[in-house]
Amino acid sequence: KQGKLPRKLLDLAVGIGARKAAGKRRLSDVPLDFLVEKALRPKIQAKFGGRIKALVSGGAPLNPEIGTFFDSLGLTLLQGYGQTEAAPVISCNRPRDGLKMDTVGAPLRGVEVRIAEDGEILVRGELVMHGYWANDAETARALQDGWLHTGDIGHIDEKGRIVITDRKKDLIVNDKGDNVSPQKIQSMLTLQPEIAQAMVVGDKRQHIVGLIVPDEEWAREWAEANGVTGDLASLRETPHFRMAVREAVDRVNAQLSVIEKVRQFAFADEPFTIENEEMTPSLKVRRHKLVERYGERLDALYHS
Repeated sequence: KQGKLPRKLLDLAVGIGARKAAGKRRLSDVPLDFLVEKALRPKIQAKFGGRIKALVSGGAPLNPEIGTFFDSLGLTLLQGYGQTEAAPVISCNRPRDGLKMDTVGAPLRGVEVRIAEDGEILVRGELVMHGYWANDAETARALQDGWLHTGDIGHIDEKGRIVITDRKKDLIVNDKGDNVSPQKIQSMLTLQPEIAQAMVVGDKRQHIVGLIVPDEEWAREWAEANGVTGDLASLRETPHFRMAVREAVDRVNAQLSVIEKVRQFAFADEPFTIENEEMTPSLKVRRHKLVERYGERLDALYHS
């Protein structure tokens, strides 16, 4: 809305930020970044009051592209991690450690974190609860030898930052006993411009299949460019439309191991929302609800 020059500056800033995050900065980015620093970032920071030091994200996984977008505009976005059982902050990204948007940072001072043999994140320290009120059985499950079993799966990177890959209860165990992280695959799928939402399954199966909600804006642009009329429901029945979404899935598959690849997919009838009870209030996918609704459609993919 501000004209062509501000839009060009914005695109320039986002491009520089994306290359920086990927470790692919160019020599030409140095003077261009100086230009953005002088002409664009102060104006954006002023929109937030002019004195903001950082924004903090928590409660649900941060899309790394969103974090990089904010960072490229001079707005530091820190992702934190915690649980009610741990007072509630366990870790948080800090600029001095080097921001990496797909991590939740290093543990806070006084917090011990280790990874169990099965990949579960364990936490120990004064921040951990003594137990659940009047529920000894749940307390015994959550607290073992002083360690809080978070139920999250992840690892610690070379700089001591925690990377969360999934919930332990959500892990897919295929027919050969291999563990597959659905959250990793779903996150990669939804980073594609063609895909708004995704859910994958494959427990006790020979491979992974998916349920996909196409991005409505991309779908409209695709329909216009290809001379196709009709709503999203009719587009889903169009072979060429499905082929276009298939290309997005194939781009993701190229980055996945053999057991993680999405071999087949079906389209959902509508977006996953809080209102249709297919997402939680913290915007996490309710897998069991989707399996209840689309189970037959997903099962048919194994026989197609």
